[in-house]
Amino acid sequence: MDKIRISAVSYTNTKPFIYGLQHSAMAGKIELSLDNPTDCAQKLIDDVVDIGLIPVAATLSLQQWEIVADYCIGAVGAVNSVFVFSNCEIHDVKTLQLDPQSRSSNNLAKVLLKNFWKTAPELVINADDYAESNEPNTAFVQIGDRTFGKKEKYLFVYDLAEEWQKFTGLPFVFAAWIANKPIPQEFMDEFNEALKLGLDHRADLLKELPQRPDFDLEDYLMHKLDFDLTENKKKALHLFLKYIKAL
Repeated sequence: MDKIRISAVSYTNTKPFIYGLQHSAMAGKIELSLDNPTDCAQKLIDDVVDIGLIPVAATLSLQQWEIVADYCIGAVGAVNSVFVFSNCEIHDVKTLQLDPQSRSSNNLAKVLLKNFWKTAPELVINADDYAESNEPNTAFVQIGDRTFGKKEKYLFVYDLAEEWQKFTGLPFVFAAWIANKPIPQEFMDEFNEALKLGLDHRADLLKELPQRPDFDLEDYLMHKLDFDLTENKKKALHLFLKYIKAL
């Protein structure tokens, strides 16, 4: 069998999965590339890869897709790495700058603005310096490692996974392992075992990661992130897609 081409997100939240893939027999059976979420999704859409750990919103751009793993990047409540940062309360925001690296989180912000917060600021794509909010009524979406240590810098910080749970009562799935074609069951079984191996060795992984005085990596990888793709998370995933279609 030819090697299965896989793209995964390069953020810290994916490192347990990468650890498992690189420390198991899967390492010799796959071609692995690490990308930002938008590029990861585009590779799957363009059939450059066979499986991607892609933002779930990107499934709407695929003609065919199926979930191929029992694990995901998810959260039950606050995730501590997907935010709207603002200098004012959300209902007073007049301009929201979107994250150029994210599909799902931008769409999650839009869903919450329309259906939960019930406000409609101007949405800006590709702002010159999107990750700054110097104007009193400007806010921005930001995800991933770039948010580490940033919560204390803004008066108003909205954790989007936590806000989604307030809105729906459900957990959230940011990214799932998605294939754009049928994948042999034997491969998927071994793939799941490798992912589980990485999750089981998070304590070992933490010893290898650079320590950050401004961010609790152990709490993030062991508690804030919730990696099991449960039935409730699948329910949330499909509900989220339904809300996106209605935007």
